[in-house]
Amino acid sequence: MAAMLSEPRITVLGPDPAHRRCILNGNAFQQDAIVTFNAWQYAAFYSPLAFPEPLYIHLARRPLPSGPWEILVLSDYPQTVDDGHNTVQLGICPSDGTIHLSYDHHCDILRYRVSVRSLATKPSEFSWTEALFTPTLNYLPGLPSTHSHFSYVTYPRFGFLGTDLFCSFRDGKAGLGNDHFYRYSGASGFWTFVGTPLTGVWSNPYVNGWDFRGGKIHVTWTWRGFVEYEGWDDLQDSKHKQQAGPNGAENNFDVCYAWSEDGGETWRGEEGVVGRTVRTGAKGITAFEVPKGKGLMNQEAQAVDADGGVHVLNRDAADGGHLWKHYYRVPEGTWTRQQIQPITGGSRRGQLAISRDGDLFIILPDSTTTTIKIVKAAKSSGYATYEEVWTGHGFTGEPLIDSARLEHDNVLSVFIRGDVKGSAGKKNVVVLDFQL
Repeated sequence: MAAMLSEPRITVLGPDPAHRRCILNGNAFQQDAIVTFNAWQYAAFYSPLAFPEPLYIHLARRPLPSGPWEILVLSDYPQTVDDGHNTVQLGICPSDGTIHLSYDHHCDILRYRVSVRSLATKPSEFSWTEALFTPTLNYLPGLPSTHSHFSYVTYPRFGFLGTDLFCSFRDGKAGLGNDHFYRYSGASGFWTFVGTPLTGVWSNPYVNGWDFRGGKIHVTWTWRGFVEYEGWDDLQDSKHKQQAGPNGAENNFDVCYAWSEDGGETWRGEEGVVGRTVRTGAKGITAFEVPKGKGLMNQEAQAVDADGGVHVLNRDAADGGHLWKHYYRVPEGTWTRQQIQPITGGSRRGQLAISRDGDLFIILPDSTTTTIKIVKAAKSSGYATYEEVWTGHGFTGEPLIDSARLEHDNVLSVFIRGDVKGSAGKKNVVVLDFQL
């Protein structure tokens, strides 16, 4: 039996805007909202300066292992749209120490800003103030604001790409869009457009994650088929921004996987090179066929272990019952799908984390009981058995994790919303630190 985790150290980043209908802090598609680099940890979230509105981006940093959080506020940009898509995410370029932010998108013009150089490589040399960042830009430096994909952005993501940084995002609307990929060079200080890895054909891809491991970029996703509705082809249409239907999760299908060995220029599947882009229906990219209407979630979670094994957390009812499942590809290329446990409380998405020793930790939220559970699948078992190792109460939303800190320090940092004791309805943005 797996040993239970010790109780975590909990730190508060700030008040969460719990009065909003939609959750902005803690959504599974935020890559990243919390990340460690150079022995400092960073986190980005929305919080008000004066209750209740407007909201502003707060950017926190602390020296590890247990230094205090410092928080700066980007007070020149008020966030006012009550839409759970409009999250904030951050990225760090290892080679020049710049910190990058993108925020407040749901089929909107790009919103992006970047810090001065060396901020993350020499953090102690800088006072933590908003003056370190550019104003909001509608382009990625190195590319013009007229670049065709910058006018309709949703789900931006950042991540390490060796010593460089990547950015990806979707254009188009739910059920009808593509994913684009960009690379930032610390040597030049500019972004370049790499290409469009995923192209929806009367559908759109929903990415679980992008991971750079062993010289490869790994990506897993589901497709969402498009359903026409009145006015869908009107350029001024905004019906697609609603939180459900007619192009909702009931139209999700298939668990897919591809990888690139040349920085995103070309993509491969199980049957060889697919090409510059992967289109709906391409051969060799479907890990599991899951029909529409079987409960498959979009943008749940992905992790790639040090051996090159690919892990996906999702759920389906393909074999009866709505169950969280672990979809796993061994480095040699064989996929398996195993049940973890039934989904009993709401539709919140979970998260995956790989420890320094290669064990898999699965963080599962239950919205109806405000609990999160952590389940462990040991590497020594071939990730074939799942044992609960911690349960916490008073937490809501979708957990996010700091994979870089976990890999380097073997500390599992979980970013989530926590209840404020003695204050019904109020919540804080908190970080739970588990020493593994």
